[in-house]
Amino acid sequence: MAEQSGPELALGIDIGGSGIKGAPVDLTTGEFAAERQRIPTPHKSTPEAVTDVVAELVDGFDLPDDAPVGVAFPAPLDHGVVRFIANLHKSWKGADLPALLQEATGRSVTAVNDADAAGVGEDRYGAAQGRDGVVLVVTLGTGIGSALLVDGVLVPNTELGHLEIDGHDAESRAAESARDRDDLSWEKWAKRLQRYFETVEMLLSPDLIVVGGGVSKHHQKFLPLLDLRAEIIPATLRNRAGIVGAASLAARPH
Repeated sequence: MAEQSGPELALGIDIGGSGIKGAPVDLTTGEFAAERQRIPTPHKSTPEAVTDVVAELVDGFDLPDDAPVGVAFPAPLDHGVVRFIANLHKSWKGADLPALLQEATGRSVTAVNDADAAGVGEDRYGAAQGRDGVVLVVTLGTGIGSALLVDGVLVPNTELGHLEIDGHDAESRAAESARDRDDLSWEKWAKRLQRYFETVEMLLSPDLIVVGGGVSKHHQKFLPLLDLRAEIIPATLRNRAGIVGAASLAARPH
């Protein structure tokens, strides 16, 4: 009898300002194939220091030799090169992230902006799975992250949280951090979200909007208050989305 092969795996890694997390992902189901591991981000988060942590994470999992690595990174990336950086050491600017990590791990590495990774995760395995057309995935948190997909193809680095709306950087008014900072009720915050989403809708005419971030677990308190043409629904992968999306892109870029 022929020996059955195991699931197709890729390793997803999510690099953040406070922690670097990783897990192997079963690419058939989008589920973690082992428990997620987390290592604190080095205090001096230089490319060398962060690369060492990523290599340690990779070595900590029992992976097939050909399993690729997908990395979600907290900055826009131009074909893997860091354009500018806010949450990590300033020396990241201009670094070729995949090249650094391929040298450190000996594996094929794909790198993508963290909001884009989360969007791909939701599109391929989460709330937008099986949906065609223009899908916008928005993450509401400290800022507003955005991912735009057209028939499943990612349009990278959209940065729609930084649209200027009514004279303000959009995320300064409509991010979840703004709700906390200004002590807004759900109703008052929803009015700011309405202004944000109706502007994005005018520009992009999405068929579906998926809302992620930790606040999405309270979606029933604010999504029903929004009046948009597009269907707007909560994300389902939550904090797994970045790891899952990055792993998926490493194995299947398109």
